Amino acid sequence: MTETRAVDVEVLERVLRGAWGRDTCDPHDLPDWTPANPARGQCGVTALIVRELLGGELVLGEVLVGGEKVGHHYWNRLPGERDVDFTADQFRPDEVVTGGTVQAAPPGSPRRCREQYELLRARVHAELNRVGLSAEGR
Repeated sequence: MTETRAVDVEVLERVLRGAWGRDTCDPHDLPDWTPANPARGQCGVTALIVRELLGGELVLGEVLVGGEKVGHHYWNRLPGERDVDFTADQFRPDEVVTGGTVQAAPPGSPRRCREQYELLRARVHAELNRVGLSAEGR
């Protein structure tokens, strides 16, 4: 019997980055998604999976361009108050993320971007299982 180890932040980031694709991107961000910027449009689904596997809270901020709100951005606050944002590098220099309030996680899979979430979640769990890491959550 092979022993499974719990997933950690660094491994999960690598697995998520390898699992992102155009097909897991938020439809709102598809025009800006490219293989050169694979984090674009992945924040919501990524933050939900990170919360599932590492615990903590979802944090929501606003994306501003020239002081005007153009969107939202999700990241995670892990137990112990450590913020992790695996998709922070998606933003252009003129895009600024502000604020950050803790949000209640939706029960089950999200209503919005459900297909993208389910696809990304399946890829992440498959890869974690392949490398012998526990994808059972916290």
